[in-house]
Amino acid sequence: MVRFFRLFLLLGGLTLLVWGAVFPVAAQQESQNPLVVVLTAEGPVTSVMQGYIQRGLQVAEAEGAQLVILQLNTPGGAISVMNEIIQTIRASEIPVVVYVSPRGAMAGSAGTLITLAGHASAMAPETAIGAASPVGMQGEDIGETIAAKEKEILRATARSLAARRPAEAIALAEDTIETARAASAQEALQVGLVDFIAADLNDLLRQLDGFEVIVLDRPVTLSTRFASVREVPPTFIEQALGLLTDPNIVFLLLTIGVQAILIELSNPGGWVAGFIGVVCLALVFYSFGIIPVNLFGLIFIVLAFVLFILELQATTHGALTAAGVASFITGALVLFNSVRIPGFPSVSVPLVIGAGAVLAVTFLALIGYALRALKTPVAMGKPALIGQVGVVTKTIDPRGMVQVAGELWSAEAAEPGEALPEGTRVEVVDVEGLRLKVRRVK
Repeated sequence: MVRFFRLFLLLGGLTLLVWGAVFPVAAQQESQNPLVVVLTAEGPVTSVMQGYIQRGLQVAEAEGAQLVILQLNTPGGAISVMNEIIQTIRASEIPVVVYVSPRGAMAGSAGTLITLAGHASAMAPETAIGAASPVGMQGEDIGETIAAKEKEILRATARSLAARRPAEAIALAEDTIETARAASAQEALQVGLVDFIAADLNDLLRQLDGFEVIVLDRPVTLSTRFASVREVPPTFIEQALGLLTDPNIVFLLLTIGVQAILIELSNPGGWVAGFIGVVCLALVFYSFGIIPVNLFGLIFIVLAFVLFILELQATTHGALTAAGVASFITGALVLFNSVRIPGFPSVSVPLVIGAGAVLAVTFLALIGYALRALKTPVAMGKPALIGQVGVVTKTIDPRGMVQVAGELWSAEAAEPGEALPEGTRVEVVDVEGLRLKVRRVK
């Protein structure tokens, strides 16, 4: 028994020794593994994207990340916002690798320079980069003098960001601005415009291991072989604001807002419809600061609003409603679809026409309800009471009290000698002065 106990202690000690020798080392290795923060930026280059990237870099800094990978898929966007994103990336003390992904993605227009702003850059197979020529606020070709200025400053920015790259890469970067040239991932890698072609994130981390980048004028060698990956997704607010970059969503908010306000005006006194309308229109006007719109279209939308109100005041049996709907549809198309800037989609024409039809049906229903209310004769006095159902509040024997239409009345039974106890449901059959004649409801 003693030998067995000693053997048990020996085995237990060896187990503790092995546990203490192995697992602390494993935990220490895990704690020493470099942290890689992954951001995913998709859609047009807007202030929403800029805020998300800035927040992601702050998270990476707070958690002591060794590297940030920005997965980018954008058709382009505003130059001013692009410049802010470039400044944010270049000011980062943590290396930022811009990775154009997934397959089929692009770094178009402003996305080209954002890709070049990374301390290293990579593209997934079947992706594209380029077509960075500047255009006007409505997507049109800008004047020769302005175009020369815009292109020159963008070319200078491209040369600065691609300064460490081969001359062919710099030439391609300038051509994306001067002649709107685009390149595939293989073409960009061949001239050195990007550093890697990676099939996925794991492949990219494998290729980045040991790669040297320059961060704030100092060389940094990346160690990503045993890296821990931490994805930072957009917050709910960022996702919600991102929806406001879609003109179809903005148009639906505009339609709902207009309908809600019209319902409030046609039936004043409530607050739910008015509140919904104000919130929707506030979101619409906020989106106007994000997406490119032609504000001239607002004139037609305001005109439609005025026509709807006039229809409420002086009914024309739908004539002003039809004109208002036509004006609303025209205004929406001018507002969203007369602007053509790379990176921003246009609103769906069938959606606009369908929403206009729904708006017309809704408003005509409101007009019909108002007309029926106007044609209904106002019932007062004796005609308004006959047929009403009430409850006996004081026993009728032969007289008592009933509550009818929210008021107390003196009453008597229509049938002579009939007693109606308290709580009996009765119907008014006649009115004599201030006294009602009632009978039991069968």
